Amino acid sequence: MNARRVGESAAGRVSLALAVGVAALAFGLVPGAALDAQRAAGPAVPAQPAPGRGPQLGVPRQPIGDGPWTIDTAEQHKVRVSVVAKGLVNPWSLAFLPDGSMLVTERPGRLRVVRDGVLDPTPVTGLPPVKAQRLSGLMDIALHPRFAENRLVYWTFSKPREDGMLATTLARGRFDGKALTDVKEIFVAEPWWTGAGGSASRIVFGRDGMLYMTTGSAGDKVTEGQDTTIHKGKVLRLRDDGSAPPDNPFVGRAGFRPEIFSYGHRNSLGLIVHPVTGQLWNSENGPNGGDEINIVHAGKNYGWPVVSMGRSYEGPWQGKFAQDGMDAPLVYWMPAIAASGLLVYTGDKFPTWRGNAFVGAMRVGEIPNTGHMQRVVFNDKGEEIRRESLLTELRQRVRDVKQGPDGLLYLLTDENPGHLLKLEPAS
Repeated sequence: MNARRVGESAAGRVSLALAVGVAALAFGLVPGAALDAQRAAGPAVPAQPAPGRGPQLGVPRQPIGDGPWTIDTAEQHKVRVSVVAKGLVNPWSLAFLPDGSMLVTERPGRLRVVRDGVLDPTPVTGLPPVKAQRLSGLMDIALHPRFAENRLVYWTFSKPREDGMLATTLARGRFDGKALTDVKEIFVAEPWWTGAGGSASRIVFGRDGMLYMTTGSAGDKVTEGQDTTIHKGKVLRLRDDGSAPPDNPFVGRAGFRPEIFSYGHRNSLGLIVHPVTGQLWNSENGPNGGDEINIVHAGKNYGWPVVSMGRSYEGPWQGKFAQDGMDAPLVYWMPAIAASGLLVYTGDKFPTWRGNAFVGAMRVGEIPNTGHMQRVVFNDKGEEIRRESLLTELRQRVRDVKQGPDGLLYLLTDENPGHLLKLEPAS
């Protein structure tokens, strides 16, 4: 696995971590070119309070407006940003249907359809009850690899229980264009919990036909990622009926749930199959720093909370920077960007961006209203060589990033109202 590791001594680890953090600030968080004058004016959004962490924090921002806007970027000049759909409520995930239509999940528990660039005002029916609490709710969505034949759609959500507890749950149903039918809950992650802490769950089908699913940890039990008797803080590998494949790395091993593919994760808000290598990649939130992109391998331990390249919310370093037997990240951020949706671009509309990773960012350095999207460039060995911050002027929480079948980029802003945006060459 291509991963950067810090030096052997404690002093060397601290020195290098600080140096890389400064470098990330120097070239990873440089604002992009200014949006052009087409941006709609409006009253500034006030700074948001940070409960329990001192005075109000945040940078005022304008309403996003109707666009379009033209931005300049470091390697793909003159990019047009336009609004495809607006008025969404905390949209979380986006999936393209074979006819070019899009399915969009809204965290409060609605599934929406965008057809020919128009948001259908009527939500899709058939979803089971969803508990929308803090950042929990309706989350990721994915099509079965044989969707054209079986019409199966999969999604993850926070399932409620009468006592107020919730569980990260995987369900599937058949989509007829307006409704979901034959809906089944095919996997419920253990344990049930209060909803405090990490609750994100992404899903993707691998080239092996298996479904990979992330589960969050943190909250009041930060050691969950290392507890292999539970599902939280893991990447799981499932068959399309929700059962554990017999060739999973820990099947038959005492003290391990058979569904576990990898462990030691905190809160994975992005999960993809690399379109060229076929490897599984995730983007993962640290606490106050230590956000990561990992190449996820079967049976590996990714360290949380023993190993972290970030600080705890109170300020001290969170764990060690490295430890034998725990895989290091491919990319990491200090300060945190609240890394979310992830893609590796392969299209022909932005030729200078081929092979680059794009990551949604929901805020930088614990400051509200600093969301944007980041682009990470790799060399031929898969090592990071530079990164660029895009759409910083919009100050929107970018929740999901997808490459469309047309080779353009689409992203969702996790706001209320939220937007579906499209990036294309301006000329």
